[in-house]
Amino acid sequence: MPRDIDDEIRSKLFQLRDVPYQSFTQKLIPTIEPKTIIGVRAPEILKLAKQLVRRPADADAYLQSLPHAYFDENMLHAAAVSEIKDFEKSLAEVERFLPYVDNWAVCDRIAPKAFKQRRGDLIAPIRRWLDSEATYTLRYAVKSLMDLFLDDAFRPEYLDLVAAVRSDNYYVNMGVAWYFAAALAKQYDAALKIIQARRLDPWTHNKAIQKAIESYRVAPEQKEFLRALKVKTPRRS
Repeated sequence: MPRDIDDEIRSKLFQLRDVPYQSFTQKLIPTIEPKTIIGVRAPEILKLAKQLVRRPADADAYLQSLPHAYFDENMLHAAAVSEIKDFEKSLAEVERFLPYVDNWAVCDRIAPKAFKQRRGDLIAPIRRWLDSEATYTLRYAVKSLMDLFLDDAFRPEYLDLVAAVRSDNYYVNMGVAWYFAAALAKQYDAALKIIQARRLDPWTHNKAIQKAIESYRVAPEQKEFLRALKVKTPRRS
């Protein structure tokens, strides 16, 4: 695979480096090597991604050129995939990219606009991702259900899919907690049944309640009720 586009993109990313932001990001994402973080701010990444997808041949070459060496290159990759308008192509590129996702920030940046148009066609891939042992593939499955299936496309069975997730990984469990916090904000009655039944592990259960209580979208009386549903659990980082 020709590396010209890789070299061009990398050069632009280094030109956009913000050293204070680099230091901030290194602390925010402790699971990857600090030296792989160039330090490019999100608006610049998005701008560069939009420019890249307007050059289809170069965009295709870049998306196929995996793995990338730098965190910021992966962030750009996620942003470029999110800009693809065709559903099938977008899904194929997400599937290609997921095995290379190695941190929460890149995982959470993948948000294809095309997915909103055909949500029903995503359920099968999401179920497959939920069966993955890869941390960020599993987190992405939960994130997809949170982003796309808590409003008009909501079904109570989707709560069951997320409640069944079991992991020892912090980033997976935090993703599950965020999902149920969002579900308590958008689908309170249905989500409350899961919380009342204590179907999540204790840490995730309490974290979901904490995040829901912090949300402005949850009513004060609901927050008060949720506080009483917290369970005792050993301290966990």
